[in-house]
Amino acid sequence: MSLTNEDLLPISQLLDTKLKPITTKATNIELLLENDILPRLQNIESCYTSTYRRYANGISELDALKANVDIIEKVVESHSAELKKLA
Repeated sequence: MSLTNEDLLPISQLLDTKLKPITTKATNIELLLENDILPRLQNIESCYTSTYRRYANGISELDALKANVDIIEKVVESHSAELKKLA
């Protein structure tokens, strides 16, 4: 048995009717992703990367500060010892 165009037309119309809400939902999801989610993700990414750069720069500054404090501690200890000898 072969289906004719007259047989296939109602099946096609039924499929179109059933698939229309799915197509509409898919379009709405695509629009939501494009207009809402993607810009938010890009904003989060830019905040994250700028924060990372600041922290990376801050680490080198912190290391330099620690080295300076170590030197100051040694100098203060040396001067304290010299002052105790004089006293």
